[in-house]
Amino acid sequence: MQLTSRQITERISSHIDSLALPQEPAGLYLPVRYVLSMGGKRLRPVLMLLTYNMYKPDVDVAMDPAAAVEIYHNFTLLHDDLMDKADMRRGHQTVHLKWDANTAVLSGDVMLSLADTYMSHCDDRHYRAVMETFSRTSIEIAEGQQYDMDFERRDNVTEADYIEMIRLKTSVLLACSMKIGAILADASDEDIYNIYKVGEQMGLAFQLHDDYLDVYGDPLTFGKKVGGDILCNKKTLLFIKSMELADSTQREELRRWFSSSPDSAAACEEKIQAVTRLYTSLDMPQMCREQEDLYYQRAHAYLNKVQVPDEAKSELRSYMASMMNRTV
Repeated sequence: MQLTSRQITERISSHIDSLALPQEPAGLYLPVRYVLSMGGKRLRPVLMLLTYNMYKPDVDVAMDPAAAVEIYHNFTLLHDDLMDKADMRRGHQTVHLKWDANTAVLSGDVMLSLADTYMSHCDDRHYRAVMETFSRTSIEIAEGQQYDMDFERRDNVTEADYIEMIRLKTSVLLACSMKIGAILADASDEDIYNIYKVGEQMGLAFQLHDDYLDVYGDPLTFGKKVGGDILCNKKTLLFIKSMELADSTQREELRRWFSSSPDSAAACEEKIQAVTRLYTSLDMPQMCREQEDLYYQRAHAYLNKVQVPDEAKSELRSYMASMMNRTV
């Protein structure tokens, strides 16, 4: 049976809500429940199950691995928020503020182990391929996070550097999710490769859209502070392209803002507004849209190569379109 993305989202959300997580020690597991209860888009498990469902109807057999990628994703967010000193996530206070930094570290660590546990709940025939894919992806994401941190201190980050960083930090988990869905569904090696590339290219488009929303999103719907990347001096594609297109005066102003660390709410807001004005004057919103569409079209080109009937791909295509039209 071909399920809709909404039906799959409801199923995986219900499955995650019903996971039999330990109760004690409460100081360890309460933050885990708190993070998972925030909901979120559930993109990665939905992509896994939509991919599986292109081949087979019995999506319930992939529910635990799908839950694993969502637990893992939330683990990365928990630690990412701590490293970025973020105060909001999905409209809720971040764990390191609601509890403390030590709790964020330890609860994140146990989420990583829980993710491995639930990912291992697949049949013996697929176990090695699934776990190798998941482990390799975990390593790549850590590499991407390190590059992201390094870039904050570098003045020579190129577009190619940035794209590789977001490929590692963001894209590979979407690609991994879809690849595992294809592995569990006994897809051919050729299809598994092309499906991985679909997720990789969609991940790039998705992150570029997230970069756009971080500057131009609606604070009431975005779920976290708009301008967070600017305050953290993130060398996103908006910054890199702006530095390429800016005149000498604009370039110097950007450098000055990205070497500053405001220590008051008013100063933070001044920095966000000043950099946003510079980005807008250099037509960065249009640049973002064009780059997003480039990778989005590449994702569809790889999906066209997947050897299943077009009607079996229709729900995944619709879901991919929704990913690019989101405001959160």
